[in-house]
Amino acid sequence: MNREITDKNLHLLLPGKVSLFAKIYAEEKGVTLLDAIRVFYRSNTYKALEKEETKLWHYGPIALYEEFEERK
Repeated sequence: MNREITDKNLHLLLPGKVSLFAKIYAEEKGVTLLDAIRVFYRSNTYKALEKEETKLWHYGPIALYEEFEERK
Protein backbone atom coordinates (compact mmCIF):
# COMPACT_ATOMS: atom_id res chain seq x y z
CA MET A 1 0.00 0.00 0.00
CA ASN A 2 1.36 3.40 -1.01
CA ARG A 3 1.15 5.83 1.93
CA GLU A 4 2.87 8.75 0.22
CA ILE A 5 1.01 12.08 0.29
CA THR A 6 0.69 13.56 -3.19
CA ASP A 7 -1.40 16.23 -4.88
CA LYS A 8 -3.74 13.42 -5.93
CA ASN A 9 -4.59 12.25 -2.39
CA LEU A 10 -3.92 15.33 -0.25
CA HIS A 11 -7.62 16.27 -0.45
CA LEU A 12 -8.34 13.39 1.92
CA LEU A 13 -6.54 15.18 4.77
CA LEU A 14 -8.00 18.64 4.24
CA PRO A 15 -11.47 18.34 5.84
CA GLY A 16 -9.95 17.35 9.19
CA LYS A 17 -7.42 20.17 9.02
CA VAL A 18 -10.10 22.70 8.09
CA SER A 19 -12.50 21.63 10.85
CA LEU A 20 -9.84 21.85 13.56
CA PHE A 21 -8.70 25.26 12.30
CA ALA A 22 -12.32 26.46 12.19
CA LYS A 23 -12.93 25.50 15.80
CA ILE A 24 -9.97 27.60 16.94
CA TYR A 25 -10.86 30.51 14.65
CA ALA A 26 -14.50 30.53 15.73
CA GLU A 27 -13.56 30.60 19.41
CA GLU A 28 -10.93 33.32 18.93
CA LYS A 29 -13.02 35.57 16.70
CA GLY A 30 -16.48 34.88 18.13
CA VAL A 31 -17.97 33.71 14.84
CA THR A 32 -19.88 30.59 13.86
CA LEU A 33 -18.09 27.46 12.70
CA LEU A 34 -19.62 27.88 9.26
CA ASP A 35 -18.27 31.42 8.98
CA ALA A 36 -14.86 30.24 10.15
CA ILE A 37 -14.83 27.52 7.51
CA ARG A 38 -15.80 30.01 4.80
CA VAL A 39 -13.04 32.40 5.85
CA PHE A 40 -10.46 29.65 5.75
CA TYR A 41 -11.52 28.22 2.38
CA ARG A 42 -11.14 31.72 0.87
CA SER A 43 -7.72 32.32 2.43
CA ASN A 44 -4.23 32.22 0.98
CA THR A 45 -3.35 29.73 3.70
CA TYR A 46 -5.90 27.26 2.36
CA LYS A 47 -4.64 27.79 -1.19
CA ALA A 48 -1.15 26.92 0.04
CA LEU A 49 -2.46 23.97 2.08
CA GLU A 50 -3.93 22.47 -1.09
CA LYS A 51 -0.46 22.17 -2.60
CA GLU A 52 1.53 19.18 -1.41
CA GLU A 53 4.88 20.88 -2.00
CA THR A 54 4.19 23.54 0.66
CA LYS A 55 4.10 20.79 3.31
CA LEU A 56 1.48 22.76 5.27
CA TRP A 57 -0.46 19.50 5.57
CA HIS A 58 2.10 18.59 8.24
CA TYR A 59 0.84 21.45 10.42
CA GLY A 60 -1.50 20.95 13.33
CA PRO A 61 -4.49 23.24 13.91
CA ILE A 62 -2.62 25.78 16.04
CA ALA A 63 0.23 26.07 13.56
CA LEU A 64 -2.29 26.49 10.72
CA TYR A 65 -4.06 29.21 12.68
CA GLU A 66 -0.76 31.01 13.26
CA GLU A 67 0.13 30.66 9.57
CA PHE A 68 -3.28 32.06 8.66
CA GLU A 69 -2.79 35.07 10.94
CA GLU A 70 0.67 35.73 9.50
CA ARG A 71 -0.61 35.64 5.91
CA LYS A 72 -3.41 38.16 6.52
